[in-house]
Amino acid sequence: MKIQIRPENKNDYKIISMVNDMAFGQENEGILIEKLRKNRKFIKELSLVACMGNEIIGHILFFPIKINSEKESFESLVLAPMSVIPELQGLGIGSQLVEKGIAKAKKLGHQSIIVLGHEKYYPKFGFKAASEFNISPPFDVPDQVFMAKEILPDALKDIAGCVEYPKEFKDL
Repeated sequence: MKIQIRPENKNDYKIISMVNDMAFGQENEGILIEKLRKNRKFIKELSLVACMGNEIIGHILFFPIKINSEKESFESLVLAPMSVIPELQGLGIGSQLVEKGIAKAKKLGHQSIIVLGHEKYYPKFGFKAASEFNISPPFDVPDQVFMAKEILPDALKDIAGCVEYPKEFKDL
């Protein structure tokens, strides 16, 4: 199956929302993406679509966040959301989106990524429990589903604190 991954463009917005709605069985993720696009910190190059021919079949978004300690704040990215239309899930499309997204984030100079996701899926990309880096979520979730990845070696070595999500995440 030949998949092309590219940054989103304005013509993709409705389809991206539909793909997320189908993948998650609800509209929250599509609404979140629409709201994040209006945030001045949105990075167009980190909102990627997977295409089969001319059809969008998947999407991934990385968005800037902060990790706040008592004394200082550190920049990172959050991977959220990632979706593939249900009938094509399990074929490696999501993996391609994650891998291309991580590579693009690295190319743009980002050093780490946080994800709240499936504990059996994300570790294959190098994600570990965020608690191993002394990074905590701002809400109660099982330790194994709140993960972090160092894009650059030791990027999280001397960083500890609580993740601060943009307000758009709290609105949902």
